[in-house]
Amino acid sequence: MTERIGVSFIKTERAPKPGGHYAQGARNGDIIFVSGQLPISLDGSRDAGLSFEDQTRLVLGSVLAIVEDGGSSVDRVLKVTAYIVGIENWPLFNSIFAEVFGDWRPARSVVPVPALHYGCLIELEAVASLK
Repeated sequence: MTERIGVSFIKTERAPKPGGHYAQGARNGDIIFVSGQLPISLDGSRDAGLSFEDQTRLVLGSVLAIVEDGGSSVDRVLKVTAYIVGIENWPLFNSIFAEVFGDWRPARSVVPVPALHYGCLIELEAVASLK
């Protein structure tokens, strides 16, 4: 992490490097903000041919890696926003989300969208607490 003006910027090798002018995550006080993550492999490769399930698992892994390397954990995630292509993917997303989060139920928004960058089917952003 690097710190500037009281904000620590999270940088982890366990999630893809940012493809633009943004940090993987930022921490201020006891709150972590995770930038929108697409299902991109650690080496930066994108495979829009991956199934929705595989893309969802990949992106959840990236989000949680940023949360963890920022000093928090899955059971301190407060809010997740999911942008998904194809409303028909909502039940599968919900099932995988429930599997990953278990009994923990963060606040959540699911926003159906017509398309995402690189032909991806899902993008996630999150807010977590350190306490």
